[in-house]
Amino acid sequence: MSKAYWPDGSRLVISISMQMEAGGEAPYGPGGPFSGFIDMDPSYPDFPTKSWYKYGYREGIQRMLDLWDRFGVKVTSHMVGSAVDRSPQVAKEIVERGHEAAAHGRDWVQQYDLDYEAEKKFIQDNIDSVRKATGKVPVGYNGAAMRGTINTLKILQELGFRYFIDDVSRDEPFLIKVGKRDMAIVPYSLNLNDIIQFEAYKFSTGEYEQQLKDEFDQLYEEGATRRRMMAISTHDRIQGRPYRVRSLGRFLEYASKHKGVTFLRKDQIADIIYSDPEPLRDINEHDAWAEWERKHGNQKIVPIA
Repeated sequence: MSKAYWPDGSRLVISISMQMEAGGEAPYGPGGPFSGFIDMDPSYPDFPTKSWYKYGYREGIQRMLDLWDRFGVKVTSHMVGSAVDRSPQVAKEIVERGHEAAAHGRDWVQQYDLDYEAEKKFIQDNIDSVRKATGKVPVGYNGAAMRGTINTLKILQELGFRYFIDDVSRDEPFLIKVGKRDMAIVPYSLNLNDIIQFEAYKFSTGEYEQQLKDEFDQLYEEGATRRRMMAISTHDRIQGRPYRVRSLGRFLEYASKHKGVTFLRKDQIADIIYSDPEPLRDINEHDAWAEWERKHGNQKIVPIA
């Protein structure tokens, strides 16, 4: 790793995701805030839950876009293909306002059990939807619920992707080998993820805001001696609520007052690690699992080039 930590001299880089998923959820039994109130047969349509998802593309994304504009922040939006098909104008506006359009699977359904050809089509269809709506070809990928297969990285490389985010093992970007070529890993976040904090842990905005500040303060301190990146994950229908946007805005104001803090899109972070003369490297556990599976006769695995 270079002694400059970040090329422009930044002390801490903050990477924000704004996931575009609403409209790509399963039509029956997708889960939401109404789940558990009644024992509803999932084979019937759940209209209140559908309306909860709709909030994401009708209100949430627009509100967050205005927040990013207010602070001059550019984010990465991992987009579900069917959500883009449902609201192409929303995807287009995200890009027109300077944000990155990345990929998040064709539909918001499990990916981990797909065979090689089905998974490749699943991702290619996602690319096609994003390109049709935005004119951009995504170079970054986030699997559904972060659960890909042992073929995912090979497929991403074949389709021209430059980075992958389904890894939470570090607070900085790094490279792995996929076959004989490099793939950038720009780590995602679970500890600063609105689904986890608000939906799973039932945080108040005050608790969430304090966690953001504590994470920031610790990483900012560490950034004096090593490369540090802070990842934050937001979702259209969750973070896009008025009171949550206001809370996140207070954190952005706090972070922006510190010297040497830079907000970057994930494709920009990937470019930095690729151009680093001494990049941090790690092992590719996907390939290690693939090798194990091949030795045990799993025919779903495609040989690594």
